Amino acid sequence: MKDKQHTKPKYNMGQNVLFMAKLAWTTGEKKVILLSLLLASANVVLNLLNLYLPPTILSAVERQVSVSALLGTIALFVLALMAVSALQAYVQENTLFGRISVRSELIAQLNHKAATTSYPNLFEEKFQTLESRCLMATSSNAAATEAVWTTLTELVQNLLGFGIYVVLLSSVQPVLMIVILITAAISYGIGRQLNEWGYRHREEEGVLDGHLAYLSRCSSDPASAKDIRMFGLAPWIRELQEKAMGAYTAFQQRAQGVYVWTKIADLVFAFLRNGLAYAYLIRLVWAGSLDVPQFLLYFSAASGFTAWVTGVLWDLYKLHKQSLDLSTVREYLDYEEPFSLDEGAPIPEQQSNTPHEIRLEHVSYRYPGTDQDILTDVNLTIRPGEKLAVVGRNGAGKTTLIKLICGFLDPTEGRILLDGRDIRTFRRREYYQLFSAVFQTFSLLAESLAANVAGDTQDIDRDRVRNAVSQAGLADKIASLPDGLDTKLNRTVYEDAVQLSGGETQRLMLARALYRDAPFLVLDEPTAALDPIAESDLYQKYSELTQGKSSLYISHRLASTRFCDRILLIADGGIAEEGTHEQLIQRGGQYAELFAIQSKYYQEGGVDDAR
Repeated sequence: MKDKQHTKPKYNMGQNVLFMAKLAWTTGEKKVILLSLLLASANVVLNLLNLYLPPTILSAVERQVSVSALLGTIALFVLALMAVSALQAYVQENTLFGRISVRSELIAQLNHKAATTSYPNLFEEKFQTLESRCLMATSSNAAATEAVWTTLTELVQNLLGFGIYVVLLSSVQPVLMIVILITAAISYGIGRQLNEWGYRHREEEGVLDGHLAYLSRCSSDPASAKDIRMFGLAPWIRELQEKAMGAYTAFQQRAQGVYVWTKIADLVFAFLRNGLAYAYLIRLVWAGSLDVPQFLLYFSAASGFTAWVTGVLWDLYKLHKQSLDLSTVREYLDYEEPFSLDEGAPIPEQQSNTPHEIRLEHVSYRYPGTDQDILTDVNLTIRPGEKLAVVGRNGAGKTTLIKLICGFLDPTEGRILLDGRDIRTFRRREYYQLFSAVFQTFSLLAESLAANVAGDTQDIDRDRVRNAVSQAGLADKIASLPDGLDTKLNRTVYEDAVQLSGGETQRLMLARALYRDAPFLVLDEPTAALDPIAESDLYQKYSELTQGKSSLYISHRLASTRFCDRILLIADGGIAEEGTHEQLIQRGGQYAELFAIQSKYYQEGGVDDAR
């Protein structure tokens, strides 16, 4: 199998440079390109002024020019240096903002991709890997999506300097250029080996660094504080931190050993290069081919030429590595979508007295990378206005069934019909609008309570929000808050944010579902963290407030959904039993057995709380 690290990227270096240039141009940040070129030119001009200043003054002194002429020459150089330095500083200061804007645009595109990608992509290992690498490629000013502009600027600068110095040194002897090119190439090769070592071992270092970061988070996480104190975990965590730090230190010591010998070798070749150039130029002076000012000029040019040569090589090397990251970003953005959100037929409008029907015909589903179906040949009709419960053991396929019904997944075999028509023919975004859903994991936005209920920050119908909050039983809680519906959530963003209790959060999710007011209500074990009685009460609340709607209630606690019109027991990859609670109890099958087992845990003073 080919090593993943050596897999050829989809886009080459030239394509990625053009991609970034086009992105800057189309996002209104043309100045990023222009300022980069201007900065590269200013740096080269500044270098040339510093190169010619000493030999020019020395030559004037040797020619015994007048004091006024000498001061005039110095003044011209000083003014030129001041002007170019000022331009350089101004451009340098103003390059940052445009570059951040371009990177921010890429981050926005990545976020949009993550938020709108087809749900099956989330199970793809390649997609997950690309996503994590994209985060690294856009995480800071030093990340590839911004640092590439610095590399391109330096590359243009070094190429300009290289060309000018070739012309300058060719007037002496090409031998000097050959010596510099050879020694500079060797030094570059040694230095690249050093960087390659670090690059090859970056994952090893990342794992060690990740261990330290994880232990640090555990030590400071408020959610872990109770367990650490209750179970006396502090000494154990300290021991793990010491071991992790020891492993990280050992890695750094190994790296330093490589760095030291590489630097020594580079120093030897630098000494050899400068010594040969110095000796060659002295011989030309002794032979009368060069005077002292020319010697100073060409010796400085030889050192500068080395810097230009190694600069070009290093910039190409850095650009290659950054191009790999840029290719990763582009591959993620171009990742194939199994289905489109906006392509297909619109959902037909239904009359209020004719709700939708969903039917599953011979539906099977197998997750990517597995060799067995989690659901096989499932046939099911969700009747208009029906309250349907889906129960079963953990891992039986309840959530997978809901994902198929909601259109997050497409069947491996079979089809799902909405009012007799395959849902794959509809616009997926419109199909999603048919569902108000609360899943096992849900998100609280770092926004106001009103925005969390509405699921939006604009065009919020505050009257609908108040009504939904009132129906969900949160009106008194919100009335007690100083900012009411404008109260912020999520303390990681807002210092004055409110922390809701578990029950209050569940009611907020109920308010969100009521606000959406879609034809289908889906509850996928959102109350799993609550006790059975609280879960049953909340499910009853949902049932009362969604009369007339088709509802799907998923739970591993059988008693919570006994009020439903029909109960499905999922087992062995399909619907093992089906009927009302009373019918399934009387049948004495798996449902009755599981109900009896669970009922034992909910006895309180001889009263069966599973009722």
